[in-house]
Amino acid sequence: MTDAQQWTRRTVVRAGGAVAAGTALAGCISGGDGGSDGSGDGESYSVSMPPVGEVEFEGVPETWVANNGSWADMGVALGRDPPEALWMPSRYHTRYYDEIPDVSVDGDSIDALYEDGDGVDKEKFYDHDADVHAIDPNFLQNRYDGWEESDIEDVAGVGPFFGNSIFSREYDWHDYEYLTLYEAFEKVSQVFREEERYEAFAELHDEFQSTLEDVVPPEEERPAVAVLWPNGDGTFLPYVINEGTSFKQWRDLGVRDALAESDVEDFHSSRGQIDYETLLEVDPDVILCRGNEDASAEEFQESVVANMEADAAGSELTAVQNGDVYRGGPLYQGPITNLVVTQRAAEQVYGVDEQLFDPQAVSDIVNGDA
Repeated sequence: MTDAQQWTRRTVVRAGGAVAAGTALAGCISGGDGGSDGSGDGESYSVSMPPVGEVEFEGVPETWVANNGSWADMGVALGRDPPEALWMPSRYHTRYYDEIPDVSVDGDSIDALYEDGDGVDKEKFYDHDADVHAIDPNFLQNRYDGWEESDIEDVAGVGPFFGNSIFSREYDWHDYEYLTLYEAFEKVSQVFREEERYEAFAELHDEFQSTLEDVVPPEEERPAVAVLWPNGDGTFLPYVINEGTSFKQWRDLGVRDALAESDVEDFHSSRGQIDYETLLEVDPDVILCRGNEDASAEEFQESVVANMEADAAGSELTAVQNGDVYRGGPLYQGPITNLVVTQRAAEQVYGVDEQLFDPQAVSDIVNGDA
């Protein structure tokens, strides 16, 4: 727990008056634990999410900004335009949409909220004048210096906050309920009044999960994988697979976590790194490298894998010798992204060669043709 104040339901209630007086979109915010009790078009409705409680809307949001690619992908899945701004647009990997017919996003058109050395300037939020901010306010206060409760209240006067830091479960300040990817997705669908699209995706996802059961081998035959972030200097940030949404594809595929079976501490908890010597002690069957999602498979082989092969210690790793070093997936994934990266993950670790979901069905939902 840090010294920064948690964005609790009490502080949401206090910000509610500013929202009611300052915008036409968000009528008020009250402290409640209930779900959506929305009504028809043109009437106010409310949706709840921890930690912000129950947020009341006077109309469907049109403009929005978001924390990361998880939320951006949810909006796209619901047929919305992408957010005007993201914390770091460079980590919203829009090339995944190449796998889905008639769905594309111009990532270059999305503004960055975060700037190296300067953090996040509150003026950025005023410039975008968004109807809703799909951001966990506690992330703003605890992840970077310079944001106080009063800053959160000021921005909430432009448009309410509606988010939860679901991608990781390792932050000590996140002592409120986490949501799964589809729990968060459902709440976003209620905000945008796109519940039917959500239900169609949920059905498609359930079918996909059933298909995965048929391709996952018995536990004793599954490889031990290590999720790493290469620093480019022979060191790596180690990521232990947890319940955060960024690991969903690996949990769904039931892989063994080589780091969890070792003494290596997770990067989120230790902020530490490991070198080739430590990695050789673990010697995973498969190495999954984060931070390379903008690279094609060929580019990844020519850069990251080639460097590992050229290193005296790295070349001794079982995964390097067997050609089992792959891109490890994004930090942030939404419903579309998850389908694409899980398909790729199944091909990587289990040698799956059939298509496990229908890309055209995804397209039909996004484009309102389902």
